[in-house]
Amino acid sequence: MDYPFPRTELQAELIALADSLTGPFAARAESVDRDGTFPFQNFREMHEVGYLGLTIPRERGGLGATPLEFALAHERIGRACGSTALAANMHLSLIGRINETGMWPDEILDRVNQDIIANGALINSVNSEADLGSPSRGGMPTTTAVCTPRGWVINGRKRWASLAPALTYMLTLATIVDGDAPPRRGNFLVPASSAGVRVDKTWDNLGMRGTASDDVVFTDVEVPLDALVPVDGSSVPGDGLGWSAFGGGAVFLGIGQAARDAAVQFAQERRPNGMDGPIAELQTIQHRIAAIELDLLQARTLLYATAEWWTERPQERPANMWRLAAAKYAVTNAVIRATDEALRVAGSAGLAATSPLQRYFRDARTAIGQPPIEDVALTTVGRAALGLGSIIGNRPLAEGRASPGQATAGIPTRG
Repeated sequence: MDYPFPRTELQAELIALADSLTGPFAARAESVDRDGTFPFQNFREMHEVGYLGLTIPRERGGLGATPLEFALAHERIGRACGSTALAANMHLSLIGRINETGMWPDEILDRVNQDIIANGALINSVNSEADLGSPSRGGMPTTTAVCTPRGWVINGRKRWASLAPALTYMLTLATIVDGDAPPRRGNFLVPASSAGVRVDKTWDNLGMRGTASDDVVFTDVEVPLDALVPVDGSSVPGDGLGWSAFGGGAVFLGIGQAARDAAVQFAQERRPNGMDGPIAELQTIQHRIAAIELDLLQARTLLYATAEWWTERPQERPANMWRLAAAKYAVTNAVIRATDEALRVAGSAGLAATSPLQRYFRDARTAIGQPPIEDVALTTVGRAALGLGSIIGNRPLAEGRASPGQATAGIPTRG
């Protein structure tokens, strides 16, 4: 149920590119999940076809996908392997945002872009800490970056660093210590090969077991002065936040669609010896499939309508940022319900380790930890509706915002 997309030749081309990867990814997904191993081969294959440069602009050597085109393509990867899709989303959304905002010096940005395109380099933010909670809430990290005559010395431990063993670049949040100046937060581009960078294999999770979201330890890591790079406060409407919102939503939507497809196939093929036909003929099964279908249809419509609006009407973003939170909340809960219903269709058979349904169920649950988490999303939407102003993470939204109860200006409506 992909209607109304694709609507352009480029959308179709990028979806087809993603589809060309999904067969081998799906075949490996069970072992990636069972063993909790990072899917290095999947990332090599993405590099070979240029997919790791999907969100890098064409003028900088990439495939030039918009946030909408990125999401449309990446949902296909989510259907094949949730761990691969979520890990790749971290890389693709971050480099997409950095290129869109253009806040990095050209020399650094061009070097990273070309490393991705030519060598399959990977980049991700490495920000979370045990005591920090969500970095978006504005706390000061315990990781420090001390200014020296030669640059910076970084010390600290980070958690949940997805792609950790495969990263080329780590964009890490630290508290800047610079003489008598008040401490402040800063983001540092750290080559993963730097002396003093160590990955501790700590990831053993309910779902998304192949993302390798391990701990990273920095011990007297020396980086140059220009390693301090800006990541917030661009002049681009919306500050480039749509990349992670739509890419992440597409990952989980893909998982929900995969669960739907598996449940439908099971219902069509399961023929108990006490029935003349498959369990698909039972009204209770039909109702469960209908619930899945409706949840995914609503989530898909909201996600892609929002992504289309974001892409086509950037001037309206600052007054309507709550829509990102609304889309994330809707997709998360729709997919959690859909994967639960899919398990109920299959019954005990879906709980077997050999069934992908239990993997889809577990992977879907991890959406609750993706930003904005549920309380922030609901606060954002609620405050906007009440005219109180709102936030996504620690970023205030612009004045003059439309409320969720007003007409959906800028979001195309489809029949």
